[in-house]
Amino acid sequence: MSLWEKISADIEAATGRRAGLRQQEAVGGGCINQALRVDYGDSRYLVKLSDARQVEMFAAEALGLQELQQCNALRIPEPVCWGSDGQSSYIVMEYLDLGGRGDAAALAAGLAKLHRITRPEFGWVRDNTIGSTLQVNTPAADWIDFWRDNRLQFQLDLAARGGYGGRLQSQGERLLAEFPQVFSDYTPAASLLHGDLWGGNQAFTRSGEPAIFDPAVYYGDREADIAMTELFGGFGRDFYAAYREHYPLDTGYAVRKRLYNLYHLLNHLNMFGGGYLSQAQGMLDSVLSDLSG
Repeated sequence: MSLWEKISADIEAATGRRAGLRQQEAVGGGCINQALRVDYGDSRYLVKLSDARQVEMFAAEALGLQELQQCNALRIPEPVCWGSDGQSSYIVMEYLDLGGRGDAAALAAGLAKLHRITRPEFGWVRDNTIGSTLQVNTPAADWIDFWRDNRLQFQLDLAARGGYGGRLQSQGERLLAEFPQVFSDYTPAASLLHGDLWGGNQAFTRSGEPAIFDPAVYYGDREADIAMTELFGGFGRDFYAAYREHYPLDTGYAVRKRLYNLYHLLNHLNMFGGGYLSQAQGMLDSVLSDLSG
């Protein structure tokens, strides 16, 4: 059975509808996986492909999309099936017709509603990936412990193994010891997070609905999601004003957002190499300066 025959059989098993896969057309996406729009009978799906080793990545993505669907104020693509033929891995999901114009305030309102979904512990039921990097979600009752061990320490250790030692590591060790002070008068809830919320993972459908996709789901401080929206260009003034209206941010966010975005810069360093070293080092220095100021 070929890859596309297996995907077709899996769609049939998941939907109970028997039809043939017809058109397959590449669509724009990230740099991690190949993405194609496919027609199955009169339905249209998005198929993402990678090598067989990534089957667990797609399984986690499917569960993450299902988790996000608790929020009824945002369009989340419905996962259909996922698996591997031994050579390639894949996930099939609802195809969203994106590219429309929408209201940034509606996106903000939906995200605020998502963030009000909480759990008793930080983390999630399973590990997933941030880009192509393992993201450890071992549950923890304490946010400081979770962020130190599963986010900053994990990325710093990856960087050390990748040859990025010296000042990055010495300053990183200092940060691991000092960052808890920014939580001295702030105790976050364990909110449902998208986890990888940069501009490329949100859009509006042709009918104007706000949509989010390609998640790295876990339960954590909602400020981590908002911080990442600011990392690569920002979502616009109307978005932030509307979010604060629905769910005001606490004092100290300006410092914590750099702490949270350091995680993503370290991850980019570990995935893409030294071009991100100066940016990661600069963010680390900025956080330490805030802490000593």
